[in-house]
Amino acid sequence: MDLHGIDLNLLVAFDALLAERSVTRAGARIYRSQPAVSAALARLRMLLKDELFVRGPNGLQPTPRALDIGEPLSQALAEIQRILQFTQAFDPGSSPATFSIALSEHPAFVLLPRLIAFLAEVAPQVDLRVRSFTARDDAVALLDAGEVDLAVGVPPTSPSGRILTQPLFEESFVCVMRKGHPAATVPLTLDAFVALTHLLVSPENERFGLVDAQLVQQGLQRRLGLTLPHMYAAPMLVAHSDMVATLMHGVVLASGYVGELCVQPPPLALAPVPFVMAWHRRNDAHPAQRWLRDSVAGLPGLGQGHLAPSSPITPA
Repeated sequence: MDLHGIDLNLLVAFDALLAERSVTRAGARIYRSQPAVSAALARLRMLLKDELFVRGPNGLQPTPRALDIGEPLSQALAEIQRILQFTQAFDPGSSPATFSIALSEHPAFVLLPRLIAFLAEVAPQVDLRVRSFTARDDAVALLDAGEVDLAVGVPPTSPSGRILTQPLFEESFVCVMRKGHPAATVPLTLDAFVALTHLLVSPENERFGLVDAQLVQQGLQRRLGLTLPHMYAAPMLVAHSDMVATLMHGVVLASGYVGELCVQPPPLALAPVPFVMAWHRRNDAHPAQRWLRDSVAGLPGLGQGHLAPSSPITPA
């Protein structure tokens, strides 16, 4: 192919179309008008001899050819940007940068107040845009699409060398019931635990959690009186009912209801929950992105656990 017929703006338009699946949104993403993006797509179709995108019920759908070249072109554009910007020192004190981060529910409570206070002190012109996600692998989709710069939540399940992770903190489990509950006056045995009515927090709307997996191994089963996706609603509901819940200790401490609850260790061996920071490999070397990650990793007192100094960075 004669590369003289392709300019960089065409590739930028293609990358935006692949991410947004809409001519209008792609134009907004790269600050181009809708006609300009449509014209770029027409030129690309002629040069590559492929439709590249066809209309579907949910917007533009990429052809197999578009999917084949999408990731290599995205990496190439990121590398060009890195080469052009790598020597530019990032000054947080004067930069008007905007960062987008995705947070699951618990990190939003424990991380955001610390991060906002930090930015106000050292980077007063830096702005944040926060996205939420529930299913752990939703973070991978947001990072792949370039919609966020980093994400914080439990480790993703999808193995992918393009997504890098770093441990931030861990949360241990505790059992909570209201003060004055009949079972709160004695140590919580496994038999007494199973006999109670339980509240299960399941962000992904499953009725089988870590506790249930442990009980099944011992031939036991508990009664789930309530299953809900919102972990920060759980302490309040437990404080005003006879249900018991097994929750992350940091959630209980941050809920504002710790004074109304009896907190006990669970009668089961439950591994702590790890929370990690994840980002796309294409952003790994960018000076501003590295500053953001270092800043998040350096925030003191995250959650119930501790930051992991010198923790290895590993592909997820």
